[in-house]
Amino acid sequence: MVKRVLVTGKNGQLGQSLRNLVGESSLSQVIPAGIVFVFVGRDELELACSDSISAFFADQRFDAIVNCGAYTAVDKAEDEHGLADQINHIAVAQLAGIARQQTIPLIHISTDYVFNGQGFSPYAETDSTDPQNVYGSTKLKGEEAMHASGCAGAIIRTSWVYSEFGNNFVKTMLRLGKERDSLNVIFDQIGSPTYATDLAQAVLAILNAEFSKKHNHQSLESECSTVNLYHFSNEGVCSWYDFAKAIFELSDISCRVNPIETKDYPTPAKRPHYSVMNKTKIKHDLPGLIIPHWRDSLKTCLKELEVTP
Repeated sequence: MVKRVLVTGKNGQLGQSLRNLVGESSLSQVIPAGIVFVFVGRDELELACSDSISAFFADQRFDAIVNCGAYTAVDKAEDEHGLADQINHIAVAQLAGIARQQTIPLIHISTDYVFNGQGFSPYAETDSTDPQNVYGSTKLKGEEAMHASGCAGAIIRTSWVYSEFGNNFVKTMLRLGKERDSLNVIFDQIGSPTYATDLAQAVLAILNAEFSKKHNHQSLESECSTVNLYHFSNEGVCSWYDFAKAIFELSDISCRVNPIETKDYPTPAKRPHYSVMNKTKIKHDLPGLIIPHWRDSLKTCLKELEVTP
């Protein structure tokens, strides 16, 4: 029997990376046979409109939902609180309710910004949350709504996502590095970059695990309140300054990078100084999942960008 998986946010970094992976024949061992992915964007499913969500699901059923859609404009969210809350919180609550009604798993993507960034050791899933900006606050409320819904599935917190697609730090550095002789980049914010393709692999591994539960005759109905919370990023730790230096080095771009402090580059939204995440849980639950070092994945992305129009 064919299983249908709905993926929202098809035009975002993760959505496009998932579309690329799903199209690769080499993934036949990762994705069980008989799975059809349905990718939708704003034209088909507008997460900013509750009525659009209701209308979309009025006559459609799926076997799983992967929510890649999100409001990710961190600084703009400070002024567009209502829109950010609708997409990152209210829409997630609605999707979780639908997943509960249809007795299917929901896989949802969250962020390291749910923490205050004042820690000094990698954040575990059990650590206390304390978002410092509107974006982080709305994403945390989305997590809480999913937990409260009674649906099954997983939440994946990730950080510093980049890819060949859309707007991101890597592409911005490549552009500015070719235009300027020097750049000022923050050195006192520490985290782990995440290549969207690696995150997509993690999503597919979790999806596979969810379908294996049903295949093993474990009733989702009896596990309806189980939402697994995971942290995922690439291995290794760096600052934005280190990241920029690596981008230029690997791309043979001769742009000088000057380290500056956060206070020297004020932004509307407060950023966490430390957002490294502990990945012990996802490694334990998905032992076959490969998590490359951030520098290795950066090399892969840069090679892809050379052939991407």
